[in-house]
Amino acid sequence: MGSCHHPNWIMFARTPSNSIDFPRVITYINIQLSSLRFLLHKDIFNHRDVNLISFTNNNVRHHILNVYSDSSHLALKYLKDTEVNINNVLLMTGNFNIRDSLWDPSFPFHSSISDDLIMIADSFDLALSSPTNPSPTRFSDTAGESNLVIDLMFLQYGSAELDKHSILPNSRLSSDHVPLSIDIPIFDEIIHMSKLTITSKSKQETEFIKDEEAGGGLV
Repeated sequence: MGSCHHPNWIMFARTPSNSIDFPRVITYINIQLSSLRFLLHKDIFNHRDVNLISFTNNNVRHHILNVYSDSSHLALKYLKDTEVNINNVLLMTGNFNIRDSLWDPSFPFHSSISDDLIMIADSFDLALSSPTNPSPTRFSDTAGESNLVIDLMFLQYGSAELDKHSILPNSRLSSDHVPLSIDIPIFDEIIHMSKLTITSKSKQETEFIKDEEAGGGLV
């Protein structure tokens, strides 16, 4: 229905080229981190299901890859066919819509699509991360349907700071997916801690409520 906007968060999303090209993956960055100069790199990946975000810390540029791969695996096909050379990719995460015994012990089969995913991750020097608290990441509300592990995270090879992520099942709200969480260390950088608030009954509050209602963010 639309994306949610909030004054405390910067939204990064690809601009659609036509009425059926709306992005299916969006990245939000808190304004407290804006000094790290986050950028969306449409010059590298220009696809509705792929967000490549960079930020600079301690004069080094790092990258985060946010992916949605639908049941046809269009994003994986795009990443496989697009030749790029990117350094310092810290992580790749998202909903990959692949069931596989590699990350779900309750599922006994291996998928050839998983081999493509592992190959793509390896091209960015990333390895599959094991969660500290293994559990399903997509819960079904339909009787008889299984809960799934289809939301994954791949982390930088050999990183002492980034080796495992966690699953936050208690954070599940209206979505049938649960969030994945990891702390990324930031070194020698001054982060100005400020908070932008909306004044009650102001024009800004009215516009924010309209945006939320349009995007289905208010109940």
